[in-house]
Amino acid sequence: MEFDNLKSSAALIYDEFIQNADSRTENWFLMSSPLPQTIIIAAYIYFVTSLGPRIMENRKAFDLKGVLIVYNFSVVVLSLYMIYEFVMSGWGTGYSFHCDLVDYSDSPQAMRMAATCWLYYFSKFIEMLDTVFFVLRKKNSQVTFLHVYHHSIMPFTWWFGVRFAPGGQGTFHALLNCVVHVIMYSYYGLTAMGPNYQKYLWWKKYLTTIQLIQFVMVTTHISQYFFMKDCPYQFPIFIYIIGLYGVIFLFLFLNFWYHAYTKGKRLPKVLQAQTWAHHTNGVMNGNASHEKDE
Repeated sequence: MEFDNLKSSAALIYDEFIQNADSRTENWFLMSSPLPQTIIIAAYIYFVTSLGPRIMENRKAFDLKGVLIVYNFSVVVLSLYMIYEFVMSGWGTGYSFHCDLVDYSDSPQAMRMAATCWLYYFSKFIEMLDTVFFVLRKKNSQVTFLHVYHHSIMPFTWWFGVRFAPGGQGTFHALLNCVVHVIMYSYYGLTAMGPNYQKYLWWKKYLTTIQLIQFVMVTTHISQYFFMKDCPYQFPIFIYIIGLYGVIFLFLFLNFWYHAYTKGKRLPKVLQAQTWAHHTNGVMNGNASHEKDE
């Protein structure tokens, strides 16, 4: 009886909560309820932390060079497309980079922004393949807590973003993330192509700085909200979530920087013996190191 009462209370709370959602995105793929994505995320965590490593334990690592090349450059193309859509649906066509509200109308521009937000959300599931490839290649040391945390929390929180606030100032970090992904996945793609392409990666020493700049920009932009006298952003909770997320990753990144470079536990690549970097994910994808030995 107590369980039934608890279940009924939870259902009432959820129904009241979902009443404030954006009706435009209600019937879009994975948007009807947070349950389907929760199952996907749980399955992802279970596979990359338990099932996958056990399956691969007595098997030879897969050679995924061709797959990685196609995958990485496909993410680059997708990221470029999302940048274009974010710019054309708001960030380059009217947004002030200050107090930008969500447009809940059915205008072509507002619907375009909502669709772009959904596409960004869905891209987070595609990027889970980063970790799957680590497992299949038996690079289990790359499957860190930070990496898995990032790939799990991003789609989960963005479901609520697409369902309640697909647009406005809460999407700036997504635009910036897409820009960084173009750079990072281009690096990963060229890296996967082998040592002959190392000469095209002279800019790899700037990747760490680019990631740091991203966190600073995200945190600075979203922090404006707390100093505005009047900004009627419809769901301030997302401002707090984005701000907290930016601060957490900024500190995690700085902690990595301190231990890896300042304390000398890891020297910059230019000071190491020449080794080759393989496909991995940098801080923005939940792994503090973008340079790993093959």
